[in-house]
Amino acid sequence: MDRNPSPPCSDAEEEEGDAVGNTVYSKHWLFSVLTRLIEVIAPAEPDPAASPQGARTELDEEMENDICKVWDMSMDEDVALFLQEFNAPDIFMGVFAKSKCPRLTEICVGILGNMACFQDICMSISKDENLGQVLLQRLCDSDSPTLLETSRLLLTCLSQPEVANVWVERIRENPSVYDCVCFIMSSSTNVELLVKVGEVVDKLFDLDEELMLNWIKNGTCHSVGPSVDDSPEELPDFKIVPCILEAAKQVRSDNPEGLDVYMHILQLLTTVDEGIQAIVQAPDGGKETWSLLYDLVCQELCQPDDPPIIVQEQKTVLASILSVLSAMFASQTEQEYTRMRKNMPLIGSLIRILQYMEGCGKRAVDNSKESEQEETGRTDVNEEDFHLKILKDICCELLSNMLQELTKENTLEGLHQGHLNEQTCSCAFQSLLPLYSASVESFLEVLREADQTLADNLEKRFPSLKAHA
Repeated sequence: MDRNPSPPCSDAEEEEGDAVGNTVYSKHWLFSVLTRLIEVIAPAEPDPAASPQGARTELDEEMENDICKVWDMSMDEDVALFLQEFNAPDIFMGVFAKSKCPRLTEICVGILGNMACFQDICMSISKDENLGQVLLQRLCDSDSPTLLETSRLLLTCLSQPEVANVWVERIRENPSVYDCVCFIMSSSTNVELLVKVGEVVDKLFDLDEELMLNWIKNGTCHSVGPSVDDSPEELPDFKIVPCILEAAKQVRSDNPEGLDVYMHILQLLTTVDEGIQAIVQAPDGGKETWSLLYDLVCQELCQPDDPPIIVQEQKTVLASILSVLSAMFASQTEQEYTRMRKNMPLIGSLIRILQYMEGCGKRAVDNSKESEQEETGRTDVNEEDFHLKILKDICCELLSNMLQELTKENTLEGLHQGHLNEQTCSCAFQSLLPLYSASVESFLEVLREADQTLADNLEKRFPSLKAHA
């Protein structure tokens, strides 16, 4: 059966006053479905389809079909308002409390998610403390479709400025949310669910630094987690960074947008000292984080056989990754994984990114000239320039720090591997000067020991370096 079948043909046009708002949907039909829903969770007589505990575990086909139609219809604002007036959220509360049917729970959360897309209804749902707590408890559900709809609902509410703080505070006061989210990120193989949960975490961290700090420091006490039979079970002591890494590994090949989300979460962690320490003071010293990000930059993103325009498509995820690598490199220069003999390919990748950005920059200038009279066109170009500038700034900072750590042996290796030559060094110098002149001059001194001719040629190209020599 389709998850959201199309709404039924209605006779509302033939029955004056029966239409829901300006739609052709029938009030009477919606009443009948909601009434049957109440009967499902509170039957007057014993139900042969019920479990030994007295609640249905499966929906009959007709009921599932009809409630799915309501789910689809609830994307219409008039229908959503009608459901709100009919106290549908209270009915769904009863479903969450009494139903043993995962499919029914999923559909009811999904309907609430659609209703929450409209501001007034979202405010009403969000201010209902009992409903809010019950919805957060759904994050401890064992059913992936229900978890997906719950995450979608939470993200919708967190994206409404009028109620976002209500949810942030509610989540901050509910420790089980942290444990359930970490459990999902560390154990789920459902990419769609992982992406949506990641979007929720990303939004939470972006909205509230205090909550992010609390989650960074969490993991010191045992907590109650999801269980199929609703009996409490102890979860391991989750740490936020390993959970994020595990989710990122799951989504990296199947969902580029999901990878972008999890890389941005890591970047948000590095905006506070506690977050950087959580990464680099992990039991492995941050090796797993560095290895994943290194592999993404050197093996997957912005590769030599990609067209330069690829940097436009990948600019946000690259900015996040390089920001985290830069923070790790600056704080852990003694770690084995940051030794330069292992990181010449990373330097080559950084320079390639700068080369691709230079090509995109020229294209943007040409486009700007062509659309000089079009206001919208200029706005788009300016926005692209802004994001590329952020990426360039982050890339240059990391590259300058790495160049300063190069020895003669590292440089010879880079020359032999093809990461360093006159073209790549010229691109690097062009991007780094004049802001990082000290770093460039330091590298040039080392390069002179490894390849005097190349160093002389670069000095001729960049006279300012010779003046400072």
